[in-house]
Amino acid sequence: MLNLQFDHYTIRVTNLERSSRFYMDVLGLKEIKNRTEKSNIRWFSMGGNMELHINEGEKENISTTVGVHMAMRLRNFDAFIEHIEKNKITLHNSKGEPNCITIRTDGIRQVYFQDPDGYWIEVNEAELLYS
Repeated sequence: MLNLQFDHYTIRVTNLERSSRFYMDVLGLKEIKNRTEKSNIRWFSMGGNMELHINEGEKENISTTVGVHMAMRLRNFDAFIEHIEKNKITLHNSKGEPNCITIRTDGIRQVYFQDPDGYWIEVNEAELLYS
């Protein structure tokens, strides 16, 4: 039996410093050692052994849609919404409609927004289910 586990997710960005600041300041991700030691890549912890790798380079032929996104969960959803709004980031629902929050059938709230390069991110309060 294969025992695959999630390792990392990599995105290609046009400005490494701008995107790194977004992921550190807006999402609170902690930068970790870039084991490739390449100057055009930065690594961030996403909890446990999961990582986000940000790679600066051409973004040609990379398109984004709200249906393809990275998702994270937390407990204090309301505080996160306040934080996002303070950073002047437009929230969307799961259909990409601005200034809306999605409430799943199980009652969990979720929002979507884009990073500086247009990648979609979901944040939800599903951690409440795992408490």
